[in-house]
Amino acid sequence: MIKNQLDDIDIGILELLQKDARITHKAIASTLNLSVTPVHVRVKRLEDEGYIRRYVALIDHKKVDRGLIAYTQVQVKPHTQENLLAFVQEAVKLKEVMECSHLTGKFDFLLKIAVKDMDEYNHLLIHVLSKLPKVDNMESLFVMSQPKNDTAVPLNETGKKFRR
Repeated sequence: MIKNQLDDIDIGILELLQKDARITHKAIASTLNLSVTPVHVRVKRLEDEGYIRRYVALIDHKKVDRGLIAYTQVQVKPHTQENLLAFVQEAVKLKEVMECSHLTGKFDFLLKIAVKDMDEYNHLLIHVLSKLPKVDNMESLFVMSQPKNDTAVPLNETGKKFRR
């Protein structure tokens, strides 16, 4: 099989693992009507080729005292490669930053930030974020509720026959 080309079985495996990263190869094989050995080989290949980057546990942020989620848009000026890279290098080190995305549009970056409360966010904003390299402008948006919070990447329709 050519790298970067997924068949229905690969897609089925990825969909099952996205629902439950702890699913056994035996359970995957049973669901996809395969034996365990080809499932093991395919999962290993999907890992080696980077389709599966890592396995994680999703934690309820409220239960670990990180109940305030903010999306902070950051503008860096002037727009030079050096300044953009310097900002990224420092922003990704912050434990409160869950995601850092480089954007098109008015703002250069979108940071997903998890903190305890507004006081902690205010401290982070004033004493940390505003001091990152070449920060020119920031705008914060706060999550009120999350009607949908899915981590699964939508895969093409060929895998639908394997959905539970």
